[in-house]
Amino acid sequence: MGEKAQEALKLQFDKRLRLEFHGARITSDAGLLACRELDGALGLTETAPAYLRETRGGRNVQHELVPLLRQSVYSRLAGYEDTNDAGRLARDPAMQAAIGRRALEKQAASTNTVSRFETEVLVTEKNLKGLGQLNHEWVDRAMARTRHQQIILDMDSSESPVYGEQEGAAYNGHFECVCYHPLFVFNQFGDCEGAMLRPGNVHSARSWREVLEPIVARYEKSGVRKYFRGDAAFANPEAYEYLEEKAFLYAIRLPSNDVLESALQHMLKRPVGRPPEKPIIWYHDFRYQAGSWDRPRRVVAKVEWHRGELLPRVGFIVTNLSAKPEGVTHFYNGRGTAEQWIKEGKYALNWTRLSCHRFVANQVRLPAFPPGLQPGELPAPAGLAQGNQGLVTTQPATETHQDRGPDGAPCPADYLSTV
Repeated sequence: MGEKAQEALKLQFDKRLRLEFHGARITSDAGLLACRELDGALGLTETAPAYLRETRGGRNVQHELVPLLRQSVYSRLAGYEDTNDAGRLARDPAMQAAIGRRALEKQAASTNTVSRFETEVLVTEKNLKGLGQLNHEWVDRAMARTRHQQIILDMDSSESPVYGEQEGAAYNGHFECVCYHPLFVFNQFGDCEGAMLRPGNVHSARSWREVLEPIVARYEKSGVRKYFRGDAAFANPEAYEYLEEKAFLYAIRLPSNDVLESALQHMLKRPVGRPPEKPIIWYHDFRYQAGSWDRPRRVVAKVEWHRGELLPRVGFIVTNLSAKPEGVTHFYNGRGTAEQWIKEGKYALNWTRLSCHRFVANQVRLPAFPPGLQPGELPAPAGLAQGNQGLVTTQPATETHQDRGPDGAPCPADYLSTV
């Protein structure tokens, strides 16, 4: 059967380009052209010169800053975890078209050029700060085209395994590997609002305020309702007071203790009769004040009785939401989507293969598209980084099911109208 004749598909960011099939010149990364089309529509990478400073000089500079940034970002988007493939990608037609005119007419930058760009140009103090500002600009441009009446910020940490003697690498007892321990903030649309690379042996909530403050400042006068979700690592009075001061509604998992469980004595007795196939779920809320808190706060409890399990599964959430306990729990469970985005970045885009020796160079390579960067923490002293001092979990692995529904899937966040 013959194919229907039709005009070749044209791209808006470069009217000279047409998508056709020629067996002698093909690419496996044609999806980059869709990313480049979005880049052109929102004007993302073209804003880089306003935030990043060119540190190279002389007559031998052949590749400008914006094309190099595109090559670095698009390579990560295509799943190439380091710059070793830059030489081959320099002649890939999709990569050449996405990068710009010079790359299309000649070729893109070589492996050495891209490596120097990431490890020498972007690591300067001003450019590190500029990358953070550039990310905020990109998110703002995307949000300006997105209908929303609320902003939901999910903060979570993750591991990034290392592959040698990298600065700041340390053994993390929770992840059971030698790694970095980066911190991320995502909004409900999957945009990486901010990220910080941290040594592998720091607490999960370390430097949460430094990452969160510039994001909160951007939304302070936006007029939308503001929400925050975090796991038990962020359950501390400083976080509650900060969020309340900034008019954020929050739901943060609270580690269990004897006082909290004593308020649920009437719910911790096994139900009479044969347990059903589906879990029996009870909710309760009450006022609670820990010794370090300045005032009582609302705590929502969820108790699940599962067939074949002797003891119930119990979870607590501290919140200033006024919704029913079921609504608060469903809202908190929506933070599972942030975990999915982190996993997609790690395993689909490979943006956490941080194989550079210097901590600051790995900091530049941390984020996905757009590259959300904050000025990163300095690595731990050599003696500390090499020691076994990295047991950082604050939430036992047996409790992680509370982040998801009974079927193991993240709960959707379609209930905000009731919150």
